Amino acid sequence: MAGTTAQLAVAPDEGFRAWLAAAGGALAISTYQAGMLVFVSWDGRQIRVLPRRLDKPMGLDGDAGRLTVATRHDVTVFANAAALAPEYGRQRGSWYDALFLPRVTWHTGDVQAHEVQCAGEGIWVVNTRYSCLMRPSSGYSFEPAWAPPFITDLVPEDRCHLNGLALEAGEPRYVTAMGETDRAQGWRDDRSEGGVVIDVGTGATVARGLAMPHSPRLHDGILYVLDSGRGRLCRVDPQAGTLDTVTELPGYARGLAFVGDTALVGLSKIREKRHFGGMPIERRSEPLCCGVAVVDLRTGVRTGLLECSEGATELFDLRFLPGLTRPNLIGLDRAESRHAVTEPNSAWFLRPAEDGSATGA
Repeated sequence: MAGTTAQLAVAPDEGFRAWLAAAGGALAISTYQAGMLVFVSWDGRQIRVLPRRLDKPMGLDGDAGRLTVATRHDVTVFANAAALAPEYGRQRGSWYDALFLPRVTWHTGDVQAHEVQCAGEGIWVVNTRYSCLMRPSSGYSFEPAWAPPFITDLVPEDRCHLNGLALEAGEPRYVTAMGETDRAQGWRDDRSEGGVVIDVGTGATVARGLAMPHSPRLHDGILYVLDSGRGRLCRVDPQAGTLDTVTELPGYARGLAFVGDTALVGLSKIREKRHFGGMPIERRSEPLCCGVAVVDLRTGVRTGLLECSEGATELFDLRFLPGLTRPNLIGLDRAESRHAVTEPNSAWFLRPAEDGSATGA
């Protein structure tokens, strides 16, 4: 049975439903095309889908305690005020076990922030417009932290379309870019084969020939990457510079997370040709879909699919939030985010009513 909201409809197949029911957590999915951060969870009886409006959400990272999200002009950290979640649900005739509230926002400007990766309190952001990795800053829009060796100047020209980041031991290890070019928008000239994976430590390119790659990830010591324009999940051998296809999927692949021996891959339709036209996946006979594929890494078999049937045609990133059954999030645009006050030992909703009443937990 499809999960439906006023803005989004999804159709999970039996494989996805079975996986989510057994996974012990929820998914957070960003779609900048639809302007939503979406929670998908299993409440013990059925799949629940909860979209929250954000301004062009792209990269996200986090867990059951904290979510960091890159949007059009900002990077915001949301902390889970779990003690307030039941009260918030009761006010709305529902139930939640997590309530993510905005706690810190850095105003970056429109740097085209793509992926976000967190290590403890440290936050790394892929700054696509300036072709670099950046750190959020309290004194500037951003502080550059690293750039590919072929980039000669940090200027707002999107020279190589740097877009993905993998951490190792809390430090940047690999990035993806759509080209090794040092001129404004130069990556567009060879979108179907110019994509690369770069070792941050050495600056060496360890894989070439990808079609608009995204989402490099290290999992169990293995480097994975999405060969997006071919709809492939691949393993990378950085020493040999080779790619091994784990599976092919029915969509432009972007967004990757792991739960044990399972890979979760975001899929998008190709809705316009200026950015995505000419990709090899367009030559596939099967229709492309928008959704999340569940892949068994041991066999390469797709065992489940959550398809977005209405309200979204592209996904950007996704994360698995272990231990959560019904998460919610309040954005800065909602008054409730200012009424909620937390400290290490208590949490309160301060009422704006004249009597100054409050409810606490």
